[in-house]
Amino acid sequence: MRKMIAAAGVFVLSVGLMGCSTVQPWQKGNLAKPEMAFDPDPLQTRFAEHTYFSKEGASGGMSVGGGGCGCN
Repeated sequence: MRKMIAAAGVFVLSVGLMGCSTVQPWQKGNLAKPEMAFDPDPLQTRFAEHTYFSKEGASGGMSVGGGGCGCN
């Protein structure tokens, strides 16, 4: 039983460390490219939100779940 817990701990630790990496100063230009942004085209996003709100009949709520009535 202890071996299984130790193996699971090592596995979780190794998976957690896989996501850690150091970004060098000369590599930061690659992260600043427009295609790496969360919202690469703000105008298109704003238009899509306007269309959604016009059809839904409610404003807000793009970041949380729930209905157009305001309930969650």
